Amino acid sequence: MKRLVLKNVILDGSVTDAAISGKRFEKISPGLPCGPDDDVIDGGGRLALLPPFYNTHVHAAMTLLRGYADDMELFTWLNDHIWPAEAKLTGEDIYDGTRLAILEMIKSGTVFFADMYWHPRHTLRAAREMGIRASIGMLFICGNDGEPLPNIRRDNAELLEEAPSWPEEITLACAPHAVYTVSEKVLRQTAETAEARHLGIHIHVSETAREVEECVARHGRTPVAYLDSLGLLTPRTLLAHCTHLSPEDIALISERKSVIAHMPVSNMKLCSGSFGLAAALAGGCRVTIGTDGCSSNNNLSMLEEMKFAALVAKLVTGDPEAGKARLVFDLATRCGAEAFGIDGGVIAEGRAADALLVDLNSPFMVGDYDLAANMVYSADSSVIDTVICAGKVLMRHRRVPGEEEIIDRARRVCRRIAR
Repeated sequence: MKRLVLKNVILDGSVTDAAISGKRFEKISPGLPCGPDDDVIDGGGRLALLPPFYNTHVHAAMTLLRGYADDMELFTWLNDHIWPAEAKLTGEDIYDGTRLAILEMIKSGTVFFADMYWHPRHTLRAAREMGIRASIGMLFICGNDGEPLPNIRRDNAELLEEAPSWPEEITLACAPHAVYTVSEKVLRQTAETAEARHLGIHIHVSETAREVEECVARHGRTPVAYLDSLGLLTPRTLLAHCTHLSPEDIALISERKSVIAHMPVSNMKLCSGSFGLAAALAGGCRVTIGTDGCSSNNNLSMLEEMKFAALVAKLVTGDPEAGKARLVFDLATRCGAEAFGIDGGVIAEGRAADALLVDLNSPFMVGDYDLAANMVYSADSSVIDTVICAGKVLMRHRRVPGEEEIIDRARRVCRRIAR
């Protein structure tokens, strides 16, 4: 069998080789022999072998709205600008915007994204073609009658029917948008569907003080407690943002073993609030890192997101030991993989062959006292040389196949939206 062999790469401070057979690391050891049919990448003693990033909350096709409506409060931004612009997007536009997002994510070291957006079948198409891992969300947003919008019902029915035939790298999740856009009836139905089909649940939660106040006024509970009362807090539930949690919320999330997606850049840009990373971890919560969409970030770099996660943790606690680099790097890699049942996020024999080759000769990586600290605090996407997902090379020496065409098509969509 043809293997992918990484020669002379640096792992844990030592030069070694790594052989990938199929979708897993077969052997990691210095001096591995190479066969005539092996695909060899030689790190030359300057490329570090590291786990890649798992982006646990994104609206991928919002690359098409990068810079479209900046510097606004969340509900004004959504109601007056983003949703009207999104109404212009076709399924083909979503495909083009998602391909641009995947290109950006690969370039910055990400091999998985959990998506929630319109026309999800076109997101699926882009992910399959580009070879990346993904969780595709069945979006739920209700109309004034409390029922899912007709196009959403149609899309979700098709996804449910087709999901069993998808490759193992792509999974389906129920993605009710938020407690303020989905009726109680539909939230209950979502919980039932997720339980019956063993699907994940992906939802925005306690993103703003206004959301919490309105939920308490209407339901007598915080959004976290309200979702729990409907059966939506499970070990397969991903809670995006969580910038306004009470101690009781933290205890409930921990008890239910649900997962939090922390997005410091989006939270700061929209002034939604500051997620209490230290408090959530101390309370036993499972925490991961996401980027949110390009309209509220405005990029999909997990490198940048890690830096802000570490710095915000220090700022909100007044403790320079909060948000340590190695901890934050773990949240963006191993913890993200574990949250979605991916046997990756670490470099080890027998584990999923998801990996980065990082250029240690980049000026961003010198001095070289602590690799994790450099990845969190100083690196940008230029240090990412090669990206491997499930044993497949997605980017080799900074080149992704077809990237010029991907950029050109997305730019044409943006110009049409701007008219």
